[in-house]
Amino acid sequence: MQTQDKLLSTAQATLLAPYDLRAPAIDSVLGAILAHKVDFADLYFQYSRSEGWSLEEGIVKSGSFNIDQGVGVRAIAGDKTAFAYSDEISLEALRDAAGATRAIARAGKNARVPAIRHTAGLDLYRPMDPLGSLADTEKVKLLERLERICRARDPRVVQVMASLGGIYEVVLVTRSDGVMSADVRPLVRLSLQVIAESNGRREQGSAGGGGRVDYSHFTDARLEEYAAKAVDQALINLESRPAPAGTMTVVLGPGWPGVLLHEAVGHGLEGDFNRKQSSAFSGRLGERVAAPGVTVVDDGTLPARRGSLNVDDEGNPTQCTTLIENGVLRGYLQDSLNARLMKMPITGNGRRESFAHTVMPRMTNTYMLGGDKDPAEIIASVDRGLYAVNFGGGQVDITNGKFVFSCTEAYLIENGRVTAPVKGATLIGNGPDALTRVSMIGNDLQLDTGVGTCGKEGQSVPVGVGQPTLRIDGLTVGGTA
Repeated sequence: MQTQDKLLSTAQATLLAPYDLRAPAIDSVLGAILAHKVDFADLYFQYSRSEGWSLEEGIVKSGSFNIDQGVGVRAIAGDKTAFAYSDEISLEALRDAAGATRAIARAGKNARVPAIRHTAGLDLYRPMDPLGSLADTEKVKLLERLERICRARDPRVVQVMASLGGIYEVVLVTRSDGVMSADVRPLVRLSLQVIAESNGRREQGSAGGGGRVDYSHFTDARLEEYAAKAVDQALINLESRPAPAGTMTVVLGPGWPGVLLHEAVGHGLEGDFNRKQSSAFSGRLGERVAAPGVTVVDDGTLPARRGSLNVDDEGNPTQCTTLIENGVLRGYLQDSLNARLMKMPITGNGRRESFAHTVMPRMTNTYMLGGDKDPAEIIASVDRGLYAVNFGGGQVDITNGKFVFSCTEAYLIENGRVTAPVKGATLIGNGPDALTRVSMIGNDLQLDTGVGTCGKEGQSVPVGVGQPTLRIDGLTVGGTA
């Protein structure tokens, strides 16, 4: 509770005090909304500072800095939501926004907001400002150093593109049930793309990482790691042959390939899709939806991870939610609206891109737990197949779970051995069906390095993914051979 008190103090000093907003004024705004007999209302105050630096052709070509602040006002009646926002924080702006939410309200009497009570949020990251953790000149030198490391690894590297970004965000949530919560959220990310050329052929590799930390996260050792991964991937792709096509066994590597799980399965387990019966998982709680041994969780409580939050954007503490347990569907991801309508517990997954967006149930860090198989044993069990180590873009249809993903790094498996790299491989399948085809689960669970961003209905939020090495039988591979 002491941590939450400090966060509340910071949020009030940043978001309320400069505009002479006090608890009675905020209560009056919520009370005005409740007077029109809504089920729930909240105010979401946000202040953010962000920056971005990018390097290309040996020089830092661009730098950006942005300050944004405002308040979102939301009212809920039944399954209807009214939402308004203002980039001006003032009592007048709050009252105007509150007035705009009355369209969904039922006639009612004046209501009082309960006494304020503070949510005991988590303590997953330090409430620091990452933008001030490194001088601007040092940020430029960091990107230049990364480029030199990449080029020194191999003379075939012809282009290096890198970007560095940081966000400092302060949020304050006040609700009609009397809850007041706050969070101070740091976030940094470094992204790297390398292009290598040989005999007229050009290929690329990528790497990067970050989290809810400051720029000290990017040590020389970590820069070396990113450079090695990106350059090696580009050089491997220079040697790649066209990927075969057909139905075959696919082995997914650990870590970032969990993005397939995120897209093909995770979105289908979000509460709004299931309440509306538009997900392939709707109405299937308690049913077997995956092979034995498959356990999938969404965990917003991992320290300093990109997808973690002390409280979600409704002021509820995040938690670890078991979605699939040993192949059986156990739960959905819920915000307050969908949890109430589905008569299910809130899971702390109410998220929004900013004060100018309304809340939806969204993932945080979604991953599959490890099994008992040695990854080498999994590879050795495959006579002919594909070993997919890294993914690029993908598309998923939530209603039926069908997905298409492109592999940015993949290899043939022949007679139990990883052999030639291949280019142009795509994985085609159905998320719920693919889960039933998991036949071996590695003991090497890894989370991604901290680069994931999830899009849904025009809103983007930072997320994490992960998984162990997986063998999936009978997956369709699209290729160019």
